[in-house]
Amino acid sequence: MQHLSNISLLLMAATLLVAACQQLDMSGTSTQPEKIQYFGVQTKLLANDLVQFHVTLTGTERSDPVRDYAECAAAQYTLIRGFGFARHIRTNVGETAGRWSADAVYTVSDAIPQGLRTLDAEVVADNCVRNGIPMV
Repeated sequence: MQHLSNISLLLMAATLLVAACQQLDMSGTSTQPEKIQYFGVQTKLLANDLVQFHVTLTGTERSDPVRDYAECAAAQYTLIRGFGFARHIRTNVGETAGRWSADAVYTVSDAIPQGLRTLDAEVVADNCVRNGIPMV
C-alpha cells in the first residue's frame, strides 16, 4: 500500500513538472507567445533604387521582431515598385521603454543584386504573411 501512495505522489509531481515545463523553457524564460503590436511603416525614397524604412513595435524583449518587421516592409515595398529583389544595406535598432524601432536601408532591383544579404521579395513577403507580420 505504501508503494502505491509513493507512485501516486511521483505521478502527481511528474504532472506538475510537465505543466511547469510548458510555461518555461530550460533557460527560465516564458514560452508564451509574444503580444507584439505593430505601429506602421514610414518609407523614404533616398534614390531611384535606395529606400529607407522606419518601423516601430512593442510587446517583445528581443530585437529580432523589429528587424523582421523592417525586412517585411522592404519586401512588400520592393514588390509594389515592380522589382523582385532587395539588398540589405544596414539596420539600426533601438529600444526605449519597451518600444522598439528600426531604421533600415535597402536597395531594390529587378535582378538578384550582388552581396551576401539579398532577399527574394516574393519569398520574404510570403513568409511575413504566414508569420503574421504586417507589411507596407
